[in-house]
This record gives sequence, C-alpha cells and structure tokens, in this order.
Amino acid sequence: MKYFYLLLIGLSLGCTKNTKSSGKASVKKDTIAIQVAPIPLDGKKANYLYTFAYNCVDQEYPNKLNQVLGDGSYLKTPQALHPAFYGCFDWHSSVHGHWTLVNILKSFPEFKHREDVLKKLKTSITESNILKEIEYFDDQYNKTFERTYGWAWLLKLSESLKDWNTTEGTTLAKNLEPLTQLIEEKCIEFFNKLNYPIRVGEHPNTAFGMSFVLDYAKKYSPKLKQVIIKQAKLFYLKDKGCPITWEPGGFDFLSPCLQEASLMAKVLPKTDYITWLDQFLPGFRDQPSNYISTVEVVDKTDGKMAHLDGLNFSRAWCLNQIGQTLNNKKMLTLANTHFNASYSKMDSGEYAGAHWLASFALYALQTGQQNM
Repeated sequence: MKYFYLLLIGLSLGCTKNTKSSGKASVKKDTIAIQVAPIPLDGKKANYLYTFAYNCVDQEYPNKLNQVLGDGSYLKTPQALHPAFYGCFDWHSSVHGHWTLVNILKSFPEFKHREDVLKKLKTSITESNILKEIEYFDDQYNKTFERTYGWAWLLKLSESLKDWNTTEGTTLAKNLEPLTQLIEEKCIEFFNKLNYPIRVGEHPNTAFGMSFVLDYAKKYSPKLKQVIIKQAKLFYLKDKGCPITWEPGGFDFLSPCLQEASLMAKVLPKTDYITWLDQFLPGFRDQPSNYISTVEVVDKTDGKMAHLDGLNFSRAWCLNQIGQTLNNKKMLTLANTHFNASYSKMDSGEYAGAHWLASFALYALQTGQQNM
C-alpha cells in the first residue's frame, strides 16, 4: 500500500511538471507570435503620420534646391521652379510626402481629413504644374536632377495613383502621366548605360532605385521591367559576402546590403534566391540579429544624422520583404524591432526628420501588412 501511494504521488508530480512545461511552451509560442505579427496600420497611425506630410507639402521654406545654375535667370523661388513639388525641404521629399497622403486615403477611404488632403493634392498635381516640372527636367543643365532617388519615388507615386481606383486617383494619375513617362524614359536610358552599381547608404543607391522602379514597372511598363531585371542580375548576381557588419555609416538611411537583398528577392525565383542569399549574406537567414541591430539618432537637429531614423524604417521594410519571401519569422521579428525603435521618436519637433520620415514609416508598415 505504501508503494501504491508513492506511485500516485510520483504520477501526480509528473503530471504537474508536464502541465507546467506545456504552459511554458504555450507562453513562449504566443510571445513569438506577437513578435512576428505585423505592426498594424490602423487609423491612429494614419492620423499621426498624415500630419507630417500634410503640413509640409506646401511649406516652401526652408528649402534645398539641388539645382545647377545655367545663368542668373535660374534664380527663382522653389515654387516657381517646382510648382507641384516645392515643399517638404526638397523635391524628392515633397514627392514622397504626396505619396504618403495618397496612400493614407487609399488605405482609409473614410479618413476624417480626406477632403482637406484631397484639396492639397488637387492643388499641386495639376496638368499645368506637371508640365512646368517637365520643363525643369528637360533643361540642359538639369537632365539628371534627382537621379535616381527622386525618380524612384515619382514612379512609386504614379503607381499608387494608378492603383487608386477612384475618380480622384484617375484624374491625378492622368495629370502626372507626362512626368511619369519622362521618368520612365530616363530610367531606361540610365540603367541601360550604367556600368557599375552605386553601393551607398544614401540617395544614389542603385538597388533602392531599382527596387521601387521595379514595383511600378511590373504593373505598368514591361520594357522598364525587362531593363531592371536584366541589369539587377548583371550588377548583383555574382555578389558574395556583403559586409553587413560594417553598416551603418553615420549618415545612412538605407542599408546597402539589405536593399540589394530585397531587390533580388523581387528578381529571382525563391529557390535561386535562397542559394544567392546564403552566399551574399552567409548565416543571415539563421540569425539575422547577430548581424544588425537598431540604430539611434544622437542629434535630431542635424539633417544628416537624422537619416538614421530612416535607416531603422528602411531596414524594417527590407526585412519584411525578405522575411515574407522566405517565411522567416526571425527576420519579421527584427523588422518590427527596427520599426518600433524610431516610430515612437518621430515627433521630435525637428524639421530635419519631420519633413520625410512619415513616408519611410508608412512604407515599412505597408510591407508588414503583406504578411497578414
């Protein structure tokens, strides 16, 4: 009888131990699920993000023109030179500020500030304003203006307008179309003659430009799509051992390694992509957090240092795109970590970041939703 009671006690303890173990496993599993789940793009975030773009798309000053002066007649105000995209400090930031407003309206058709946003969009993206923008790009001294960063964002804006199946979207896309066509032609010409990719963490990065342009081209320009895919393979297919642990540079808002990896995920079939990625970033698929971690801005008043908040967001969208391609939960978790590192710090009141970061945050959120 004594042994019978001992046996019962042993079984009871064993059951209790197993129950506790199961509970721990369940908690751990739930925690991982929470980390991997995409950060929602909800109305609260939309209402927060829209303010940055809304407030600056028609704020003319301060302004950085980045123009080449042919003579004294070139000395004009930003709005006179760029009647559509003169706000948000510089031309490309104005373009992706417009992209931000369009995409918020697309995602939230009943957005409470819809009419106010539409008013600004209709004021800037007019037929006459866009024709004036084309004049600038046709000028002999400014034919390479905004190559390729601004070009990529312009096609991203065009893509969003063409995808926006509303009367407003159709009208704005039509107004923008002459500039869209010009930028398409410039992209085809430039990428066809570029011998070597530009591997930096700022605006000229070739992989970033190609990635955004390819999103547009897959839907709306077969010729441009063919050029991008051909050149991406030519530039990047043989790359191995990208030094991602050397990143970031102090002024980076793009990751050279991740931008390339994200682009090639759009170019190669999955099996080929895995083979390529394991040579390009050895070990990264297994433990991405061993190679990169979130970055912090020390001085948000310094426009160059403020780039690092953008790096957290651009890393997030690259990790989302790569992680979704590979169904890699560790990458998706790391994407969330990077997004959260800068999202809570955007509202610093410093124009150095406020004029552009909302676009990066919104695009990072959008890429995450594709995993839902």
